[in-house]
Amino acid sequence: MKIAQNTVVTVNYKLSDAQNNLIEDGAQPMVYLHGGYENTLPKIEEELDGKDVGYASTIQIEPEDAFGDYDPTLLKVEERNRLPEPLEVGMQFEGVAEGSEDEPTIFTVTEIADDKVVLDGNHPLAGMALRFELSVIDVRAATEEEIAHGHVHGAHGHHHGDEPDEGEEGDHFRSQPLQ
Repeated sequence: MKIAQNTVVTVNYKLSDAQNNLIEDGAQPMVYLHGGYENTLPKIEEELDGKDVGYASTIQIEPEDAFGDYDPTLLKVEERNRLPEPLEVGMQFEGVAEGSEDEPTIFTVTEIADDKVVLDGNHPLAGMALRFELSVIDVRAATEEEIAHGHVHGAHGHHHGDEPDEGEEGDHFRSQPLQ
């Protein structure tokens, strides 16, 4: 079966930066619903469209087609006492970036000083050209339910509340409001 609109695609991948420094080894395959459902980067869908099991390719995706350019206006320095304890680098908080008209942004704690905390609202891969090694290992027709929900169900896909791995470690930090 060829990769087309409303197919479920399983891809082994490795993600590196433009200098070939490994970012993610893809220990688990990526499984996504193909066809503009925003389950993966559009340039990956474009590369894989019309391909078959066994297809392999390495593509480079520039920042504007991945996670955007790094935006220094998304850095915030906050008083440490405004944030919950214990506080650790890597924790994430939902907040509103200046000038974003109340659209929520996820901020990551990048530095902690005595009484100040640096929060970064950029995606960790913002500003980076990314290199993906892709290898298609499975293609199947999506179910009607997957198409209606806009994502894959089952192994390596999305589950609806009855799976024990929901609420992974760290997810609870996303619910902390930061204003």
